[in-house]
Amino acid sequence: MTATTETVWAEMDRNVFGVLAFTNKVGEPRSAGIVYVVDDRSLLISSARDSWKNRHIGRHPKVSMTVTIPKRVPFLPFIKVPAATVTFKGDAEILEVDELSEAATRRLFKSSRLADDMIHTVQVIRVVPRGEFLTYGIGMPITQMADHDRAVARVPCGTDSEPLLTA
Repeated sequence: MTATTETVWAEMDRNVFGVLAFTNKVGEPRSAGIVYVVDDRSLLISSARDSWKNRHIGRHPKVSMTVTIPKRVPFLPFIKVPAATVTFKGDAEILEVDELSEAATRRLFKSSRLADDMIHTVQVIRVVPRGEFLTYGIGMPITQMADHDRAVARVPCGTDSEPLLTA
């Protein structure tokens, strides 16, 4: 099976961890490990309102992200296998929690219900992938991941018809 736009989105929806890369106010690269949820072909990330991440992305909304997808050998968890990955560039915007749908808010904050007096301390980073996903190991068994030519793919993100986000 090869990676397709739909299989990549499905894999990202089944997972929660990624690394978000952005630039600071003088253009230097920065990155942060994040937890996300997929919502309508975008990724939502909660972040403290006063975080550096929000400040930097608010100034420079072009980002890059890599989602890691753990791979394991069944019944042999001690064998180390590299994670499959999905990497993409995207547009980011900072949203207030009340701008999300109720379903998206529930998914993003699952078990931690934000108390009304805490909601003002959190914002949401929405990332819309652009162009292509660069994938490694998506849609294939672990045994085939060693063959680099078969393990990597470029797949359309399927979001380029959406309007560009405003910063």
